[in-house]
Amino acid sequence: MECGGKKMVLKPIRTSKKFDDDDEEEAVLLSPGSRMFHEPNFNIHIVAIMGWKIPLDIDSLKAQLLSKLLKHPRFSSLQVMDESGEMRWIPTIVNVDDHVIVPQLDVTNNMDTDKLVEQYISNLSTTNIDISKPQWDYHILNVKTSHAEATSVFRFHHSLGDGIALMSLLLSCSRKTSDPTSLPTLPVSYSKEKKSNSSNRTNIRSLLWQYMVKLWLFIRLLFNTVVDVLLFGATALFLKDSQSPFTVAKGFNNKHSTRQRFVYRTLSLDDIKFIYKKCHKRNVEGKMKEQMRCRATVLVNLRPALGVQA
Repeated sequence: MECGGKKMVLKPIRTSKKFDDDDEEEAVLLSPGSRMFHEPNFNIHIVAIMGWKIPLDIDSLKAQLLSKLLKHPRFSSLQVMDESGEMRWIPTIVNVDDHVIVPQLDVTNNMDTDKLVEQYISNLSTTNIDISKPQWDYHILNVKTSHAEATSVFRFHHSLGDGIALMSLLLSCSRKTSDPTSLPTLPVSYSKEKKSNSSNRTNIRSLLWQYMVKLWLFIRLLFNTVVDVLLFGATALFLKDSQSPFTVAKGFNNKHSTRQRFVYRTLSLDDIKFIYKKCHKRNVEGKMKEQMRCRATVLVNLRPALGVQA
């Protein structure tokens, strides 16, 4: 890790082990993806917000973290850079009190607790996790809001894993209320096989038609891929989104704002479609001086296995 142009070596805490030649064989290298999230100006954290129906028992949650979450090596290891510049996972003794944060929020009778919680979570986006301990923390807000009786916030450094993997890990730490020994059951999508006719009538015409449809779909996929690649290159060079409340507007001195705000809202898909159709109609009729260009990134899980993973 670099700081002020100088390479720093992170020292493990709460462990009597020293990083020497014998430990190098046991220390696992960070994957290229995990190492990428430590590049300068690329410090990314994942924030997961959970609402609870009842106030949280602090001691009970700490015990659950010790018995379940800390068994995973990434949550009980430091990310240390060796003398050769490689980053490795170094096991350490974790003090759970250093990771579980229970802030003393000053709540009055007339205070909007929803905004108070939103502001607290927003402030988390402006701070980092201490690099001298495993890169995660857990914030417990025992404040009643319009959404829940209590709120907890997990914050992970992205080098620990992606969102899908962390969600799977979080679910694997949970159990059913009806059966405390069973993992939660998640809905798994499946496709029903079409029942074939006993006569299995397949003539040449229908077979040819199927091949024609597959060929058309392949050509369409190839065309869309080429267009997407060209648009990606144009976006990187000169094609920018229109200025809107969804984009980061420039502030004073031509600098971009880095403050983030977490707001809980339930949106109807029909409302989003309605807005899209209205904007598209205005563009077609030429009522807007400039055609609005706004794109979004959608993350898709490409892992073949679904549900809770070990």
